[in-house]
Amino acid sequence: MTDENGDVADHGNPSWSQRSTAHIADLQGQINRLRNQVSAPDMELLKKAETHLEAARRSLKRRSRRERFTGRATDRALANIHEAEVAILRILPEADLRWKGLPVLAEARLHLHQDDLRLQHLEKSLGADPTHVTVEHRDLLVTTLHASYKAEEAERAKVRSFTQLLCAATTVMALIAFGCAMWALAEPDVARRFCFPDNPDDPKSLMTVCPLGTEAKWEGVWFIEFVGMLAAAVAGAVSLRQVRGTAGPYHVATALLLLRLPVGALSAVIGVLLLSGQFFPGLTALDTPNQIIAWAIAFGILQEAVTRSVDRQGQFLLENVRTSGRDPEVPGEKRKSRKKEP
Repeated sequence: MTDENGDVADHGNPSWSQRSTAHIADLQGQINRLRNQVSAPDMELLKKAETHLEAARRSLKRRSRRERFTGRATDRALANIHEAEVAILRILPEADLRWKGLPVLAEARLHLHQDDLRLQHLEKSLGADPTHVTVEHRDLLVTTLHASYKAEEAERAKVRSFTQLLCAATTVMALIAFGCAMWALAEPDVARRFCFPDNPDDPKSLMTVCPLGTEAKWEGVWFIEFVGMLAAAVAGAVSLRQVRGTAGPYHVATALLLLRLPVGALSAVIGVLLLSGQFFPGLTALDTPNQIIAWAIAFGILQEAVTRSVDRQGQFLLENVRTSGRDPEVPGEKRKSRKKEP
């Protein structure tokens, strides 16, 4: 089912929005507790943290369907949550500060490169005991945490940009497929390009084998596009076995499935046109409409050769977004360098 923000959720697996709301409530509790403990100058930082939390709440509540799909609003909320956490870290009392060394170090190891000077300096300063944190470490903790969050936001921005690119490509491909279908409706000669001669050895033979019978009809072009989309949808459903879920607010897998539909329609149209133009030697004698439709289905499935590389790029970007609980490491060990982006 979905929550009030439109995110998929169930009782055992809370949505990203629900987890963020809980995180915001926890940070608000920390702010309320610090009100009577901070000095007047630090009160400005406390107000700044509250402003960021309020902005995060607005981002989670006022989201359009497009922002939900691409994850833009949730990433904006996350950025404000990060800024609030950094502001709170700047004013924490020394008694609470000592417990921040371990989470900051874990966050830095997740998102910063092992050669990052801030990470190296933090590891060296804390030594073998991450709880050995003093006021002198505060600036280093703040700087390292802020850099870690910026690196995480950059990782998520790549996924969001990729999702938007998929949406744009799907829209363009769908408009081209629709334009081709409307062209066949307006111009009868377009439908004739999808027909084949009854006797391919005779140059004067009439085009009598068409997708829907013996006459060139605009419905034949529409039907070729439909079976191409149908084949692409089936191929996409089969490819789901290789897709991993994500805990983030992104719908990359859904966008990849939607992209397959117009690509499958256009692949079927282009394939049948190539057969009609005798581009493939030995594949010019199509004797029945069913053979034309069968080839359209085959070309619709062959779109997988194009979209599979897009699938790999999407999966790479999703795996590059590191969150707590993934890629666990023994404290004190260097994190392995990430693979280069293909």
